[in-house]
Amino acid sequence: MAASGWTYGFTFVLFDYNTESMWLPVNVGDTGDGSCGCLLWSFAGDHAGRMLRAFPSNNTTWDVWVADHPDSKFMKTE
Repeated sequence: MAASGWTYGFTFVLFDYNTESMWLPVNVGDTGDGSCGCLLWSFAGDHAGRMLRAFPSNNTTWDVWVADHPDSKFMKTE
């Protein structure tokens, strides 16, 4: 999945090359269970009309992450 080059309401539209589906992130508000309330909605392609719940994520730096998760590892490439 990658950015399609399109935007909608200042949000990047994502494109799934395998299914040729277009996906738009949608915020549905506080879910009450600690999750972000974010969904991906497909409006075109093989998955048109489907919704997927987004996985929880963090924007952080490695220094902050490894301080909170000292057993973390990463893969280094040449």
